[in-house]
Amino acid sequence: MKSTAFRHRAFSLALLGIACATTGASAEDKTIAIATGGTGGIFYPLGGGLANLLSKKLPHTQATGEVTGGSVDNIKLLETGQADLGFMTGDVASDAVKGENKFKKPVPLRTIVAVYSSPVHVVTIAGTGIEKFADLKGKHISGGAPGSATEAQTFRLLEAAGLDKDKDVKRERLSVAESASALKDRKIDAFFWGGGVPTAAVVDLAATPGVTIKLIDIDYLLEPIVKKYGQIFAPSVIKAGSYPGQTTDSRGFAAWNQIMATDKMSDETAYAITKTIFENKADLVAVHKEAENINLATQTSAQSPAPYHPGTLKYLKEVGAVK
Repeated sequence: MKSTAFRHRAFSLALLGIACATTGASAEDKTIAIATGGTGGIFYPLGGGLANLLSKKLPHTQATGEVTGGSVDNIKLLETGQADLGFMTGDVASDAVKGENKFKKPVPLRTIVAVYSSPVHVVTIAGTGIEKFADLKGKHISGGAPGSATEAQTFRLLEAAGLDKDKDVKRERLSVAESASALKDRKIDAFFWGGGVPTAAVVDLAATPGVTIKLIDIDYLLEPIVKKYGQIFAPSVIKAGSYPGQTTDSRGFAAWNQIMATDKMSDETAYAITKTIFENKADLVAVHKEAENINLATQTSAQSPAPYHPGTLKYLKEVGAVK
């Protein structure tokens, strides 16, 4: 059964179709549903920007960006045919391709574009008594929204640090916007977030008068995570000054993000989407600067746990990005 959000999308598109009849739009217009993420992150605005771009550039196409819980939800929406494209982090996509953890069987994902890498943030503020990751024991945290990559990353981080996710912390399941608001109001002590830099919700928190933000180093947890789960992350640094009041680098790791479809998307559609993204990249950069990281040079297997869609490969071969 389709979700409420996607039933709402279908209704909205039906109304749009009626409106378009007065402008000569065809009743055969194609619809593309894009599963994004929460409103405080980067997937949501980029997904909305992509929807606008595809609607503008592809003939007889109406695309929409939908708010979702994040990567896990997006993959399930793709799998059930309730979405055509989805934003996701590579670590969760890797689980889906293998049929592990949240996924009971392999999902036939196909990469359209590798977008940018998302550092894992562990965010707190002065006055919570948290200086290092081990200090989270006994604290009240948010580990990300249900169905998000952040939640999966939280579990792996706590496990690598020897902390029980159910016994050693009091854990909420909030979106990044809700997490930042809760920390600002001192309702929680810290939150986890896997997202691009800067993330609007974290910027808003850091810019709050009387708040001094702290990003906790997690680089030492990479080795045990890679040992158990494979090379799903790469070392990264959130540079000092990335957020208001951030005075030191935060050392950790990041996962690449992809826009994916499944093997049910036609080669023609995947080709058209890929071509439109690369030839109109500036439109997406205008939405969020992380889109600057969409490059032909990074469309490799190292940035994607799933095979590239044949339609995408056709475009990449045409422009000489792959042989």
